[in-house]
Amino acid sequence: MAAPKTNLPVDPARIQDVIDGLARLTEPGRPYTRRAFTALFPAGRDFLLEKFQAAGLETRVDAAGNLVARRAGKKPGLGTIMLGSHSDTVPDGGRYDGIAGVAVALEVARSLADQGIELDHDLEVVDFLAEEVSIFGVSCIGSRGMAGVLPEEWFSRESNGLTLEQGIRDAGGDPARIAVEARKDIAAFLELHIEQGPVLETEKRDIGVVTAIAGITRIEIIVQGRADHAGTTPMGNRADALAAAARLVTGIEALAKSLSDGPSHFTATVGEFSIEPNAANVVPSRVRLLIDARAEDRAAMDLFAASLDLMAEQLGRETGTVIEAPRRISDNPPTPGDPMLLDVLDAACEVAGATHRRMASGAGHDTAWMARVTRSAMIFVPCLGGRSHAPEEFAETDDIALGAAVLFNAVIQLDKILSQEDV
Repeated sequence: MAAPKTNLPVDPARIQDVIDGLARLTEPGRPYTRRAFTALFPAGRDFLLEKFQAAGLETRVDAAGNLVARRAGKKPGLGTIMLGSHSDTVPDGGRYDGIAGVAVALEVARSLADQGIELDHDLEVVDFLAEEVSIFGVSCIGSRGMAGVLPEEWFSRESNGLTLEQGIRDAGGDPARIAVEARKDIAAFLELHIEQGPVLETEKRDIGVVTAIAGITRIEIIVQGRADHAGTTPMGNRADALAAAARLVTGIEALAKSLSDGPSHFTATVGEFSIEPNAANVVPSRVRLLIDARAEDRAAMDLFAASLDLMAEQLGRETGTVIEAPRRISDNPPTPGDPMLLDVLDAACEVAGATHRRMASGAGHDTAWMARVTRSAMIFVPCLGGRSHAPEEFAETDDIALGAAVLFNAVIQLDKILSQEDV
């Protein structure tokens, strides 16, 4: 963790005030729960709106339901440097996931004003709508909308009588105008986030400069065996779907560990598993498993998938079961950070006196969707024990403030670089 620094260009107390204020807005007995499209979410938005306006920022809600605050630059029409993250939480989630990024973005805008620094570009602070998996079963709704890639068929998704279309309207958006308002003026986007992992804490580094957001591929495998009496069917005469699936799971783990030893980030998890008929005295006849695989490098994912196909075919032969060809049910490629922005962030770390390393993100973020429309990059700050999506999620204010100083320095340098490009 970072040692407290006294010469930072930002105010740690103001950052903590925003984080604490949102933390107080939680469902009773469920810290810290403030999901998008639920009753408490507008209260969080009202809190942020008040903070944004008190900082002298012009505020609005865009068509996708994102809360956007703007500080005008000296050169109208030059473009926008955008900072931000999200304020919604998972159920029983944490105080810092997304929230720290919004608090820091606001603090950068306030610190620029405090020091009388005028940028050539407009600066915008954004709280994206519903980055977490929402009550509608989908995520990153606001950033997908801002990028113009929110699927229209999602609008009819329903939860307890509420459609996503109405939910966006209730958040102040206008679903009919999302495609029309897709942003083309954003010159660059930067996001601060807690790491949600243990690397920075373990290595005692202050900042992670994110090289890429891992692509996420979900693969379904069905193992077909034969139901038989568990007490009378000889062991050598069985086609036990569960026994075959168990070997498949351990094979997946071994393959993923091998790939994770390579030069890039890779994980694979069998996160869903079901068995039929699920009776104590019946040999299992069918197993379904779902793999969540994440890779920084697309070639590693392709190798994993090809190896999985061979593994399934071989195990089917060896166990007398039928293992259907693994089926990709979703497949999102990795999102690399913009090379120029990564260099700017490295340099900004040096100016702030922050120890840093480059690293991949195994989790998804709004940045992945903003990269569809502009140069984009992220930084991580450490979190206690790598814990996230839990009430115990915690990050030191001094660590977050040092991250804010990095973004402050990066914005100033980025404004100059982009202005020179426009000459």
